Amino acid sequence: MTPVQSDEPMNQPVDEKFLPPVSVIIPIYNGEADLPDLLDCLWAQTYPASQVEYLLVDNGSGDRTPDLLKAAVQTSGDRGITLRYLSETQVQSSYAARNTGVRAAKSEILAFTDADCRPQPDWLINLIQPFTDPAVGLVAGEVVALPGTTLLEEFADRQDTLSQKHTLAHPFLPYGQTANLAIRQQALEKAGLFRPYLTTGGDADMCWRIQQQGNWKLAFAESAVVQHRHRATLSELRRQWHRYGRSNRYLHELHGVSLMREPTSRDYFYRWSRWFLKEMPIAAVKIANRKANLVDLINTPVGLMCWQARSQGQREARLSDAARQIEWLHQSQFEPPIEAPD
Repeated sequence: MTPVQSDEPMNQPVDEKFLPPVSVIIPIYNGEADLPDLLDCLWAQTYPASQVEYLLVDNGSGDRTPDLLKAAVQTSGDRGITLRYLSETQVQSSYAARNTGVRAAKSEILAFTDADCRPQPDWLINLIQPFTDPAVGLVAGEVVALPGTTLLEEFADRQDTLSQKHTLAHPFLPYGQTANLAIRQQALEKAGLFRPYLTTGGDADMCWRIQQQGNWKLAFAESAVVQHRHRATLSELRRQWHRYGRSNRYLHELHGVSLMREPTSRDYFYRWSRWFLKEMPIAAVKIANRKANLVDLINTPVGLMCWQARSQGQREARLSDAARQIEWLHQSQFEPPIEAPD
């Protein structure tokens, strides 16, 4: 299924845009460092405040997140903005926290982002426009990098690692990452909510179930932008790609998608030899002449590390029976979401 590209004019006056009620759902776990910048981004949204509620779901944080959220609720009221502080303590999972937000939401259109994301001022208003087409059940916005200072951040930026264009081009079906995604609540009636015990890959799983079971279209709103920080250390980058590998194993077991090819000894020998004999000398000369920088020198070694980490994650991952469980929008055995105390 090919994603629909939104062609909404960037300079269309706000009063001519599609402005339905929207619920923005953000899971938070130990988000003390991220909350101030995130809240500033929410306050700056150009979407009419009367048409949006922000549901911030604490997922059992052990830092000052609850105190900061309580203060934010008061601040939002002074600003005329609806911010609700919810709590999900039964399952330690961003997907469980998102489900808590979905059940508490009062709007038909649900928008998702994360605590460490920085939605740009026109993010929400641009993300919602493709829903003017009643066949669109999902809209993915774009994810771009926050300015970085390390070589690894520049490496990831060159690879466009965060971009939704990679996930929208998935050979099985397109999907959007929950860092920047909107869903019609109606589309969840048949497909169900997120799998609460899945540790990664839940955004692809959700998007694929919606497209397969409800015949909904997925649209891409490239002008709906959130910024996200790249990993700055080798250990963080390796964990990221290890998670990508685990995600692919889980999606293979849930949906039958192809496993990624494992690197062989021949692959490593060829790539290292090419780097040592050709790429490294060329890059060194260019760096000396100020026609390249150190990222050109480390591109192959870091790329091989990412490939190895992804391969290891895919090989070691085991999908638990609990992770196969799908929660539902209307199900009597689930208690209503817990509204955090004032």
